[in-house]
Amino acid sequence: MRIATWNVNSIRARHDRIGAWLDRSDVDVLAIQELKCKDSQFPEELFTERGYEVSYHGLNQWNGVAIASRVGLADAEIGFKDIPAFGSEEPVVEARSLSVTCNDVRVYSLYVPNGRELDHPHYGYKLEWYKALTADIAAQLSAEPEKKLVLCGDFNVAPLDEDVWDMAEFDGATHVSDAERAAFDDLLGAGLSEVTRQFTPGPGVYTFWDYQKLRFPKKQGMRIDFQLASQALAKTATAGEIDREERKGKGASDHAPVIVDYDL
Repeated sequence: MRIATWNVNSIRARHDRIGAWLDRSDVDVLAIQELKCKDSQFPEELFTERGYEVSYHGLNQWNGVAIASRVGLADAEIGFKDIPAFGSEEPVVEARSLSVTCNDVRVYSLYVPNGRELDHPHYGYKLEWYKALTADIAAQLSAEPEKKLVLCGDFNVAPLDEDVWDMAEFDGATHVSDAERAAFDDLLGAGLSEVTRQFTPGPGVYTFWDYQKLRFPKKQGMRIDFQLASQALAKTATAGEIDREERKGKGASDHAPVIVDYDL
């Protein structure tokens, strides 16, 4: 089963590119982040016309997650246990988590909060979001150690120094702080393995390049998109790639698709 994760940075702006990519990529399941649309605006036919079932969750012009599958899609669930809300006046549970079952694998599409700045309330929200997610996954895998499960998404953390082009550029910034990296490690400690790096080793291997300052042609990126699999699923991973070609050209997302093949 071929599973991909891709932050598309607006599904409507990327409509044609997503369709063309699906036509040539042969993926069975695609976890999508940053839809930037309401459910009523979601282009469902983009997937159904290609033989995919699709589940999606979007509230407004920000965030939003979806999962498309051609190997079955069942038991869609928005969010996870104790998912935190954000906002000072009227806190909202944002559209950042969706999970479904595809071919007996529980697949998550996650768009982890950015954190913004180290002294910003969004940073604390990000850490609380990680904490709640970790508790939920740990409980699931403790109850069912052989469960096949994969968290796909934009985790907004660069776990290693080599996952950014220059650590000096990130001095005092989010994505590389000790607390964020500890939160990512704690999530792995819930019973997960990051399965993409073994097939795409660094340094200099990234999944995101900012649109500003010519980051992509300068090869100044970040590795922040991953697939974290339960042990029962991780051991079946046979190949993986970061489709850097999809970051090229007019109308590209600032993220590249991250793909893993599982021998189920």
